[in-house]
Amino acid sequence: MPKPFVTVILPAKDAGAYIGTTLTTLARQFDDPSLLKLVAIDDGSRDDTGTQMRHFAERLEHVEVLRNPEPVGLASARNQGLAHLEGEYFCFVDGDDWMQPQRLQTLVDAMRTLACDFVRTDHVTVTEGRRQLVRAPFAWRGTAVPPREAILPADENTMVDYPYAWAGMFHRRVHDDGLAAFPEGLFTAEDRPWIWGLHLDAASFAVVDAPTLLYRRGVSNSLTQVVDRRQLDFIPAFGQALARVEADAEATRFLPKIVATTLAVCAHHLSRSRAMSPSTRADLRAGVRDLLRPVPADILDRSLAGMSDRRRRLLAPRIREVRAS
Repeated sequence: MPKPFVTVILPAKDAGAYIGTTLTTLARQFDDPSLLKLVAIDDGSRDDTGTQMRHFAERLEHVEVLRNPEPVGLASARNQGLAHLEGEYFCFVDGDDWMQPQRLQTLVDAMRTLACDFVRTDHVTVTEGRRQLVRAPFAWRGTAVPPREAILPADENTMVDYPYAWAGMFHRRVHDDGLAAFPEGLFTAEDRPWIWGLHLDAASFAVVDAPTLLYRRGVSNSLTQVVDRRQLDFIPAFGQALARVEADAEATRFLPKIVATTLAVCAHHLSRSRAMSPSTRADLRAGVRDLLRPVPADILDRSLAGMSDRRRRLLAPRIREVRAS
């Protein structure tokens, strides 16, 4: 029996309506399905997600199904999967996404040709049946470069603003070097400090073309659609990302970028705060204030100057609190 050379990590919670499609497409990634290992994590589901995972395990030779009695969140569930890697490469997929055939074979071929630490791809969003291509924001295709060269400019959308863990593939050495793990315990925004760590610490990456991954938007139980206290995890997530950049030898170069991104995300959540409970809204405002307090005033001012009037108005009360403290 051939050993797998790609491990797919699939965490899911209450994804029973969609995960059958996700699992079925994994069987179409290689001419020899035994080259793929699946680590599926049922993260405290209350529907038949785990049952479907176990049923699918009968179809492939290399499958492990893990079960969490209570949800631990996407970050911790992915880390569980990382502990079960086999083979030279690994990737992630979520329980409401699916892949076109031969996507993973194409990514393996690209990884071998380019000999880089990780590759990234475009993806397609699917909203009520409508499909839209989302391109990875990097001009060069099929060329391995240092990931730091894809962080700037600060005032444009770049690869650190494209944090989707499932939009690519990674060499095993990324895990062995400690760059693959996600911040434990975060339910949202776990990919923000993760993507910054990759781009600051990995040696090489490339954006490549491949059969697409399709990402469902508007799923009712997705945390991107829910407005509750779990959304506040973006505060410690960006706190970790800011601290990581501040500790870097090129902090002066990259701080304007992480500050601009942090402000934009803070403004987004403040714009949704009316839908939050009063206590969550109060914690959001206090958290944003504390998150921005350590940012150097000159960088904060330059970042604010580049934002829309609406975002500046949303942030203004928190900025006043920062400057008064």
